[in-house]
Amino acid sequence: MRIVKILLITLLIAILAAASFTAYVWIRYKLITSEKPALMPAHLKSTHTAAAYVNPFIGTGGIYYLCGNNFPGASLPFGVMRLSPETSSMITGKRALNYSGYYYADPHIIGFSHTRLVGTGAVDGGHFLVFPTSANKIGHLKKNQRKQKFSHKNERAYPGYYSVHFKKPNIHAELTSSMRSGVHRYTFGSDIDPGLIIDISHAMGDRPSNGAQVVMHEDQRSFQGKVKTYGTFASRYGGIEVFFAAQFNRPFSKGGVWKDDQFEPGIKEATGDDLSIAFGFEEGQNIELKMAISHVSIENAWENLKAETGEKNFDDIAGEALERWEQQLGLARISGGSEEDKFNFYTALYRSFQMPSVFNDVNGEYKGFDKNIHKAEGFQYYTDMSLWDTFRTTHPLYTLLIPGAQLDMVKSFMKMAEQGGWLPRWPSGYGYTNSMLGTPADITITETYLKGIKEFDTLAAFQLMLNTARSIPPPGSAFSGRRGNDSCVLYDYCPSDSMTQAVSRTFEYGWSDYAISLFAEAMGFEEEARTFRKYARNYQHLWDAETRYFRPRKANGEFEEAFKPLLLTYLDSDGKYTNDYVEGSALQWKWAAFYDTKGKIDLLGGPEIFVEELNDFFEKADPAIGKYNPGPYYWHGNQPDIHAAYMFNDAGRPDLTQKWVRWILQNKYKNEAYGLDGNDDGGTLSAWHVLSALGIYPVAGSDEYHIGAPLFEKAVLTLPGGELTIEAKNYGANNMFVNKVVLNGLELDRTRIKHHEIASGGKLVFHMKHP
Repeated sequence: MRIVKILLITLLIAILAAASFTAYVWIRYKLITSEKPALMPAHLKSTHTAAAYVNPFIGTGGIYYLCGNNFPGASLPFGVMRLSPETSSMITGKRALNYSGYYYADPHIIGFSHTRLVGTGAVDGGHFLVFPTSANKIGHLKKNQRKQKFSHKNERAYPGYYSVHFKKPNIHAELTSSMRSGVHRYTFGSDIDPGLIIDISHAMGDRPSNGAQVVMHEDQRSFQGKVKTYGTFASRYGGIEVFFAAQFNRPFSKGGVWKDDQFEPGIKEATGDDLSIAFGFEEGQNIELKMAISHVSIENAWENLKAETGEKNFDDIAGEALERWEQQLGLARISGGSEEDKFNFYTALYRSFQMPSVFNDVNGEYKGFDKNIHKAEGFQYYTDMSLWDTFRTTHPLYTLLIPGAQLDMVKSFMKMAEQGGWLPRWPSGYGYTNSMLGTPADITITETYLKGIKEFDTLAAFQLMLNTARSIPPPGSAFSGRRGNDSCVLYDYCPSDSMTQAVSRTFEYGWSDYAISLFAEAMGFEEEARTFRKYARNYQHLWDAETRYFRPRKANGEFEEAFKPLLLTYLDSDGKYTNDYVEGSALQWKWAAFYDTKGKIDLLGGPEIFVEELNDFFEKADPAIGKYNPGPYYWHGNQPDIHAAYMFNDAGRPDLTQKWVRWILQNKYKNEAYGLDGNDDGGTLSAWHVLSALGIYPVAGSDEYHIGAPLFEKAVLTLPGGELTIEAKNYGANNMFVNKVVLNGLELDRTRIKHHEIASGGKLVFHMKHP
């Protein structure tokens, strides 16, 4: 009995301790997230009317596994330099729960690093973490002691700028950037001698690194080095080597090296797998640090630093960064709408331009997928493209607003294929990551071509598409291609007993096949066009009219016996968890094949039942944003169904497209840290907002846009071909429905428009009405 009592008391104490800790964490979470940072200061707003409506903290918080995974730091459009704070979790004390390094609910900053991905579910980057402290502590703070408590009330961020003030010790940190260079300014209290510790070996998320090297120069102001890191993606192609060149605005008075968490003063050069460098300063309270990176060489890093920062100081570079962002965001000028709407719109536009990354140095050199050094001649070489996500919204936005950059991205695909063997699916750094599924480059290249952006080797691109669609890379290849595609072609669907993700593969391969058919037709290859049109309809062989779902089907033609359409996964007849649908339920994947909505309407029994079931899908969706359990119905935080609201158009119910698009805009985007419904995935959710708020939405892989309803009274887009004005007549907050649409003076009798009808500018007028 005594033992039983002791066990019960121990259990009770454990339960109380756990409850107390949970309550403590919850209270801390609410206190931290209730604090609000500052955005652009008033004196800049009048001359930066677009950038003034960017809130870089949107998408940095919320439930961690549904976090937008965005960051608040400084960058330029498509800059490889993304300089931002990293935080440590109040729960684990280790890495941030946001994969870009900064989680809004965290209480401590562990330093400021120079690289990261944007909005993804992968942890990469975090290079060269800078930690400000007092000079007398640079030789005493081990890695796990390097953190500063902060408050959002003492933060400020706007395009190209971030700052935070630490109270203890009294240090004000400011960040800005150019394309390849980050610039820090630290202002120390009068009672502190300035000090900095730079972790050369740091990799975000505690990922591995090795081969760190640092060399201090004799001028006591400059230093250089390198490291190789193995993030989520970089580890898949053997790691990424990053070189840096750095310079202070004045000499340091003392220094040393941390190696394997042991400090050695006075050392000027060091190598190792766990390496930090420390600096102390005596005179003055302001320290400016410029650091440029290169993926080619230290020499190129120095060239990048000189070309981009030269003799400029922090304020010069921050001012240029803001001007560059204002120019980019000013491609879309809006009027009308609420303040919330404007913040959501311009922040979404800002996020749409933060990734991919310009990967070549100022001299054009870059490391290719063959791990050799190449030179980009006449174009910018891009990488870090979340194509499985971004083909749906982000790249279509580029084809409209910045077709020159989109052309360079296609040229980059071609170089990756030339140097690596295959068109990429999710290229990052200088390698294939094989993340996600399908061959979305086919879709993006086709759409680019069909929209009149043709200044690339189109015949070579077409042949590369055919190679991927007709063959599977051999074992050991860097690119995985279309896994199981031989079986998919043989059976006219992807059989579930031959591969995982079979239903999703059938749909995603079909979208690529649809795009290839359009490309083939435009290029005059009629036989290939017919073949791939047929393949694009293979998804119909998975339709089970009895259950009214697209179901996993075995090679013998039978549907898998176990089936629970409202669950992401469940136990099959063999007692194993299913993996037939990617990041969604059978109900969510029911609304795939956006490229063939009219065919799907016929398959499901006609417009009436299609509308009834699709409307039910939305009616039962949870309006809450970033819900801990998104549920089996419409979920805006993931890709498989984000187009679904526009499918009503093809069923003859544009009013329901207008209703549910407005519902999404109002419920699934907020001017808050938790203000996205899931990972932004390289700007995918953000670009959805931009396009939908303008009143159009692309059918990816084609030259068509669905017509929705604009969120603003007026939007003026500065396109290369001319100004496109989108106007809402009879505008009002509750007038979300469209009475008629007039394009360049002609009333439309359709719910789609072609790219060429708006690419050269013109006037698109929506005549709105109340329900």
